[in-house]
Amino acid sequence: MSDATTQLVAVRRRLRVAIYAVDPLRRAALRSLIVDAGHDVADSAEAADVVLCDGDCPWTEGRPFVALGGTDTDQAGLLAADADANQIDAALRAVASGLIVRSPGAEETGFGAIKETDLQVLLTPREIEVLSAIGEGLTNKLIARRLNISLHTVKFHIESLFRKLGVRTRTQALAKASERRRIETVEL
Repeated sequence: MSDATTQLVAVRRRLRVAIYAVDPLRRAALRSLIVDAGHDVADSAEAADVVLCDGDCPWTEGRPFVALGGTDTDQAGLLAADADANQIDAALRAVASGLIVRSPGAEETGFGAIKETDLQVLLTPREIEVLSAIGEGLTNKLIARRLNISLHTVKFHIESLFRKLGVRTRTQALAKASERRRIETVEL
């Protein structure tokens, strides 16, 4: 058997899927979908290869999860609540194989903020320089020229700033930094 054939057989293996859904009608619909996809429905998460949840999953036994319409981005699989049978089947197989799955319609939260209160400790000196240049309205290209770094490095620092501040845009980054600076300033 060739490597490609072996991989196809591995991908198409029958999975044991536990289902978590509060609504009995939704649970029955998901059960039918799982059976129609050629998988077995497991009675518990412990007996499953993967867990399919309607919304966020309450389980934490270490099994991979696919959440439909959930908001917990720590899940291995996160699909829109209205995902179709093919998307759910593909996500279950991918997550069972150790992959992370996100659908375009799933909850999009951007970068999560790091829990840290001291902005000076949180940001590197170079990130502070980049943030300052953003505040002056400079483009990435002009920031690269001013700081004598590559355009790629500027983009790296901006992505790091966004992640550390928990924001998605330059304007949000400036607002968050200003807010943090105001909070940390002691008035005499």
